[in-house]
Order: sequence, then structure tokens, then C-alpha cells
Amino acid sequence: MGKNHSSDSSKGTLSVVGTGPGALDYLTPAALKEISAADVIVGYKTYLDLIADVTKGKEIVSSHMMQEVDRVNEAILLAESGKFVVLVSGGDPGIYAMAGLVFEIARERDSNIKIKIRAGIAALNSCAEKLGAPLMHDFATISLSDLLTPWETIEKRLQAAASADFVIVIYNPKSKKRSWQLAKACEIISRFRGKSTPVGVVKAATRTNEEVHLTSLGDFTPEAVDMQSTVIIGNSTTYCWENRMITPRGYHNKYDLA
Repeated sequence: MGKNHSSDSSKGTLSVVGTGPGALDYLTPAALKEISAADVIVGYKTYLDLIADVTKGKEIVSSHMMQEVDRVNEAILLAESGKFVVLVSGGDPGIYAMAGLVFEIARERDSNIKIKIRAGIAALNSCAEKLGAPLMHDFATISLSDLLTPWETIEKRLQAAASADFVIVIYNPKSKKRSWQLAKACEIISRFRGKSTPVGVVKAATRTNEEVHLTSLGDFTPEAVDMQSTVIIGNSTTYCWENRMITPRGYHNKYDLA
């Protein structure tokens, strides 16, 4: 059993809201509804800045990167005081984001608050949109951040996904402190994929500094990738057409397409 921090508190609500890739056009109506109803909005400053136009007049509690545990504890504490709290999370809160941590900490606290999750458009969705149709068949999403996951485990997942011919979506490909992992990941994947395999890189999807690049596994240069980027590496059937990255679903094997 966790430690009870809230037995004497009135029951509040914590809504974990996905704000999407960045542009307000990609903020869902459900997310906007929660933000509009909130007493307090808690979040990472960069994500809060992206939605500043829809949070005017709200009480804001912001924090910096790498303060996720403190941020969640603050949000739960505010909800335990009876407030309706929105904890914003970039992309989708259930994909490498805040939803799981909220439940873990609420369980440890034995908190009695109501917890809601509001899905957002994930990075892989917005990046796939910019590239064409790279995720039309089975794909695996792998984060290269070894802050919470041992690199040995990440290597095993890369090898398994590459050997099974999944399209591979790489999150957290690089940071100031992690400069070699992406090159190593490409080396592992190259054992199972040809040099002509399409690779798409999308930086800051939907934001003002968005960049979209399409290359091949043989020509790919990891040095050009940063933490704002998502990398999509095709499977054995992925191809490029009209500067778009397409992974066929298999219709051509069953139907006459023209």
C-alpha cells in the first residue's frame, strides 16, 4: 500500500491532457474543453508556451525539463485540495509521456482524486502525415532514451523489430548528452535492411520551425538529427514516390489497383 496523503481532502480531478505536436490546429476539441474548464493548468514550460493563446486568464504552474515527478506531485496535490487540474502533456499523454507517471504516483500516495486522460495527436501521427503514408503496415515505436531504460534492453528491441521487418519509429533519437545512440541504432537496423530503405526525419512537426527530410538508410546522417526530431525507418517494402514515403498495406497483392 502507498502512503495516504489525501484522506482529509475533498475529491478533486486531475485531467492529463495531450496537446498534440504543437500547432493549435492539432489540439483536439476534447483537450480544449478540459483546458477551458480547468482551475489550474500544470505543465512543462515549452508545451505551455505553445498553447498560451488558449490558457489566458488561467492559473499556471510551469516547470522545466527533467522535473516530471515534481510536476505530477504538484498537480496531484492541487487536485487533492479539491481543484480541477489540467496537466498538459505534449503529443499523447499515454505515449512516452505523463499518463503512466500520474497513475504510479497517485497509487503511491493512495490518492482519492479522479483521474482522466485525454488523448492527443502523437508525434508519430503528425510526422507520418508530413512524410506521406509510412505507417500503413505494422510498426514498432522505440525510444532511444536510456535515462529510464537500460541501453542493452533498447538494443534488444531494435534488433527484434528490425529482424521482424517492422517499420520503426524512433522517439528521442538524440540529445546533448546522448550523441551516439542513433548511429548505433542505424547500425543494428542495417543488418536487416538494405541501404535503399527509405528514412524520414521530421523536426518540430506542425510548428513554425518544422523541417521534413526524406533520405535512405545508406545516406542517412544521424548528426543532422536533434531532440525535436522523430525518425521513421521503412520496412522491406517501403518506397518513395513523388517525394513521399509509402509503406504498402498489401492491396496490390489482392486487387487490381488501376
